[in-house]
Amino acid sequence: MLLNAMPENLRSRLTDYARLLRIDRPIGSLLLLWPTYWALWLAGDGRPGLDNIIIFTLGVFFMRAAGCAINDFADRDWDKHVKRTQDRPLTAGRIQSWEAVALFLGLCLVSFLMVVLFTNTLTLYLSFGGALLAFIYPFMKRYTHLPQLFLGAAFSWAIPMAWAAESNDLSQITWLLFTANVLWTVAYDTLYAMVDRDDDLKVGIKSTAILFGDADKAIIGVLQTLVLIILIIVGVRSGLGAFYYLGLAGMAALFVYHQYLARNRERAGCFKAFLNNNWAGLSVFAGLFIDLMIR
Repeated sequence: MLLNAMPENLRSRLTDYARLLRIDRPIGSLLLLWPTYWALWLAGDGRPGLDNIIIFTLGVFFMRAAGCAINDFADRDWDKHVKRTQDRPLTAGRIQSWEAVALFLGLCLVSFLMVVLFTNTLTLYLSFGGALLAFIYPFMKRYTHLPQLFLGAAFSWAIPMAWAAESNDLSQITWLLFTANVLWTVAYDTLYAMVDRDDDLKVGIKSTAILFGDADKAIIGVLQTLVLIILIIVGVRSGLGAFYYLGLAGMAALFVYHQYLARNRERAGCFKAFLNNNWAGLSVFAGLFIDLMIR
């Protein structure tokens, strides 16, 4: 209602900003949110502080938006050659490059201030690594066929930060979660890259989808299996019970479904498999949440 009452030029501008920051497509934020919650709930033994829940929920959405802004800045000349991205606001010229950089810096600053004002020194130190990863990831597809690995590190860095904020230390469980999430991110973002593989080959963009070639589905399956194994180890070392393992079983079933969706490597199937990973992350969190609440 409020948006409709605005002048057309302002409404159009805000819509383009929303598209730049992917506010209309929250899947990336959700994929980042669930592992962050895994860490918060495990570090807090099922009862993390409300302040940390609020800080890291907002931080996830702010930093994902910041990452989208700097990603579109990095890809502004490449996106015009890719069918899925050629109408993005920055590529189409409706938003200027300096605006994307300003939004990236502004969102990073807001997230940084939340860490400074409301968490501890260890979390503050870790936040610099998160900002660096968010900045360098979009440029990696020019230099390496493993940009998904850098995305995995960027998406997973909230895990040690959340753990540190909740418990003021880091543990082996922290880094097991981190490793599992890096592998999971590489798996689902390879599915995402399979959607654009033909266009990426034409313009010279590198990705794991191109690197893996005909072995893509098999390697994704191996990565998914490793994710489940590591999360089982997390469960054993944390003394988790049946509900947690039911959550992992849900993730495993969804991984099988993803393989089915991508069986013919068609764009629509691969993209649907990518989107469906949201439910895999939620399944693990739901099992973890219930398990920690009843013990």
